[in-house]
Amino acid sequence: MTGRPPADAEPPLLIACALGIERFALRRGGRGGAAGEAGPRVITLRTGMGPQAAERALTEALRTGSVTERSPVVASGFCAGLAPGMRPGDVVVAEATRGHHAAAPETPCHDNGPLFRALRERGLTVHSGLLCGSDHVVRGAERAELHAAGAVAVDMESAATLRAARAAGRRPVAAVRVVVDAPEHELVRIGTVRGGISAFRVLRSVLPVFHEWHRSLLLPWR
Repeated sequence: MTGRPPADAEPPLLIACALGIERFALRRGGRGGAAGEAGPRVITLRTGMGPQAAERALTEALRTGSVTERSPVVASGFCAGLAPGMRPGDVVVAEATRGHHAAAPETPCHDNGPLFRALRERGLTVHSGLLCGSDHVVRGAERAELHAAGAVAVDMESAATLRAARAAGRRPVAAVRVVVDAPEHELVRIGTVRGGISAFRVLRSVLPVFHEWHRSLLLPWR
């Protein structure tokens, strides 16, 4: 990342993900906007796996990068679905995220309504609710326990990402994750079975929705 943009410049959208395959999918999703129309600037940040890596990467990007204090932040990538009936390729739009510690506070996602509606309009199966954090891959009984505690999905980075984003200033935040495994569809490795491929294709398709959401957030600043 280079120097900061001018104070009156439109704030870029920061999309944070952990894995190289997630970043590849999000970058392959296109630029958004109509033909001849420049879409809002997007920075896709690969944070590395785990809550500590996500928090460090976000904090550093927001402190030294070309991101402004008004830049929206989206945590995206894959997740594990917790609710019975979820399938690979379903999308989760977080109403709030919560860290992996038992007493961790929730980070609400107040601006997620347009994302939820736009994804539904694209024909995707979309779930909304609490996205819980973890510091390890969740399997079996632990998955059922998190669902019983109110979570619809779990991943390792979203809660830390949004917490760091909010700690650096008031800004819109969202978490949009694609289910790569679910109670009836557990995976061993992403990309080795059909469920992983389905999730990759869906993740690749969501970037235009992020562009639309970003443009809607920019309207008050124009």
